[in-house]
Amino acid sequence: MQTPVDSKPDAVAAPSFAAMGLDPSVIQAIADRGYDNPTPIQEEAIPLILNGRDVIGASQTGTGKTAAFALPILTRLKDHGALRCLILEPVRELAQQVIDFLQSYGRGLNLRMSLLHGGVGYGRQLEELRAGPDIVVATPGRLLDHMGQGAVSLNKVDILVLDEADRMLDMGFIPDVRRIIGQCRKKRQSMLFSATIGPEIARIISWACKNPVQIAIGGGSSPAETVNHAIYPVDDRQKFDLLLALLEQIEFHSVIIFTRTKVGADIFARWLEAAGHPAVILHSNRSQRERDQALREFKSGKVEILVATDIVARGIDIRTVSHVINYDIPQHPGDYVHRIGRTGRMNNEGDAVTLYTAADKEFLRSIEQFIGREIEHKRLEGFDYNWSPVLEDEKTLPKRRNRGYSTASTINFRSKRRRR
Repeated sequence: MQTPVDSKPDAVAAPSFAAMGLDPSVIQAIADRGYDNPTPIQEEAIPLILNGRDVIGASQTGTGKTAAFALPILTRLKDHGALRCLILEPVRELAQQVIDFLQSYGRGLNLRMSLLHGGVGYGRQLEELRAGPDIVVATPGRLLDHMGQGAVSLNKVDILVLDEADRMLDMGFIPDVRRIIGQCRKKRQSMLFSATIGPEIARIISWACKNPVQIAIGGGSSPAETVNHAIYPVDDRQKFDLLLALLEQIEFHSVIIFTRTKVGADIFARWLEAAGHPAVILHSNRSQRERDQALREFKSGKVEILVATDIVARGIDIRTVSHVINYDIPQHPGDYVHRIGRTGRMNNEGDAVTLYTAADKEFLRSIEQFIGREIEHKRLEGFDYNWSPVLEDEKTLPKRRNRGYSTASTINFRSKRRRR
């Protein structure tokens, strides 16, 4: 049985982090980064977690879910002891991101932490486990490897977090997650955070959590209101040409280009490089060193274009991303919301562009039904379009009603972008 959280009246001011009961060293770390007030998901979740309640958190991507569970966990643990907290993540990049957050905000506490994921050797991870971590952040496969070798025991874990649970479901990790949870203490605090809560996730909640409080901020199918959307119909033979033309006109700080396949990501990155647009690549076939280097160069601004598959679509926090371009339209409507959630984060504005061909009609229809709105179709001025059925539709179909976007909510195209 899930207990819903009552909505607070609009007139009630959000509390400051300092008034939420967090450890003083954690509050100081928050202040050092210039934060004063929690986001809605943090405001709701932190007091509940501090009080030991099981929590189900569902909110739009980019709303601060990591801090919502990490800050109170740090406060509850405080001092070194046994392995008491396990945080499961679907992919390596998310696990690395969470451990970095915990280490940064928990630097004033006497806690040890261990990061367990594949793609790297076992040596350092075994050393960390032998040292006795208080918190383990892990991907399911590598954690099960260590458990099978007897390197880690979960029988004292009394705080369990399943982060990005819908992604773990998509990746087929739920049987592994069940095995892992079966090794944790029966009497524990459990938390599940996910952008969407579907029937299968609800079944996980029923056996993993005890009388959880469900927090729903916005909707998992709702894109952030700070993102402007546009669809660019084009003949499929001109997709890359249109991409280059867009990059010449977009005033971007950094842009993620999503492709459907790993091979496609490699090819388009090479084409972009040849066209004078250096790009880094991120997908699951890249080595861990290559993946780490790509994220590092993109986050630092050394390279302004990241070409990636959906491995980057969930949870990765890169707050400087000004534009997301769907070179290939996602086949699953939920992935559209996750992809564009890489921009417009933490109330910053962002732009989402999708290249659309005649073969994508059903995918686009599913996306618009999923998010409950139609997305504006646009043409790039000055681009020499070939004839295409989707362009012909633009001429013959009646003008679409504007649903949710004002005339000001358009992609921000300016004069031709100066080459750096």
